[in-house]
Amino acid sequence: MALDPQAQAIADQFAHWPKPHFATLTAPQYRAGVAAMLAPQPLQHPEVRSHDLTLQCRGTPLTVRLYQPPLDGNLPLVVYLHGGGFVSCGLDSHDNLCRRLCALSGTMVASVDYRLAPEHPFPTPVEDAVAAIHTLHLMASDLGADAQRMAVAGDSAGATLATAAARLLRGGPVHIAHQLLIYPATDAACDSPSCLEHANAPILSRDQMRWFWQQYLGDKAHLGDPRVSPLRAFDLAGLPAATIITAGHDPLRDEGEAYGQALVAAGVAVTMRRWPGQFHGFASLLGALDGADEALAFAARQLHHALQP
Repeated sequence: MALDPQAQAIADQFAHWPKPHFATLTAPQYRAGVAAMLAPQPLQHPEVRSHDLTLQCRGTPLTVRLYQPPLDGNLPLVVYLHGGGFVSCGLDSHDNLCRRLCALSGTMVASVDYRLAPEHPFPTPVEDAVAAIHTLHLMASDLGADAQRMAVAGDSAGATLATAAARLLRGGPVHIAHQLLIYPATDAACDSPSCLEHANAPILSRDQMRWFWQQYLGDKAHLGDPRVSPLRAFDLAGLPAATIITAGHDPLRDEGEAYGQALVAAGVAVTMRRWPGQFHGFASLLGALDGADEALAFAARQLHHALQP
């Protein structure tokens, strides 16, 4: 299937930008390029209140942006981990996405500014995610949240961190009721059929994904670690129910869907939905892609349903 016409128009715009040489590209150069391409977005859902707070997570200060819908009471809490290949993006790049999830799901959302590679390679981002979730769980009542109704969510690399955190927290005092995974990276080998079929896809190419893994891991020693490649985990039973969203023209499509199938085989309840005609990262393009609006509405409904008392 061809790209959706709206997605094709955006891909045509990005095609005019110079392509990076990944053999020599540095993380600061990549971040500068991302910042130049990300046009400022009008603030969405002004009814959603937000403020930043600093958590002390096992001795490390981490900034979290807390979003609260115009509701009172003991609200569910979704801990969100942003995408960006473990290398880029942050609270501002995912502000509207988190606002939309908050507004449509009726949950509080805590977006975590975890530390980035290569300055902070694996396993630091995983440890930051787990520590932030632990700390938010302890603070839940002070925040007006229900510690027994928590979910983890993320897109791309953030979805990888989310499912790694869900697995590491399994069986402990922090109960995770749901995991929302938007086009997750689940196998660092980058050799799935979709990774080959869409090796030169818009927004995310196979070479770019390999570069991300190199920045995050440094070498291939950790490729098989289930915190890096969740698809290679052998103990998926007992994980939280999952919602997995994939994009038809995404190199990560097949590994995300294969992870969903592996969860089902382990007895985990999974809802998977693919958006045909969309590329990786499409869910962030709210207002520009109808598919983004549809995907976030679907994700919010899933969270709302999963976190009902």
